[in-house]
Amino acid sequence: MVEMGILDPTKVTRTALQNAASVSALMLTTECMVAESPKEEAAAGGGMPDMGGMGGMGGMGM
Repeated sequence: MVEMGILDPTKVTRTALQNAASVSALMLTTECMVAESPKEEAAAGGGMPDMGGMGGMGGMGM
């Protein structure tokens, strides 16, 4: 870890454990949690075709 630029690997590990414990405590003390299960949806259809633009604008004589 030191070769990768982490100067204090113990502090990194301690911080990770503290964060994990904090999230765990939050989940244990909540009265309810809301979660959504992933829904399998059909692939979306193609987009609408463009409207063709303004056309040539001929006869301007420039």
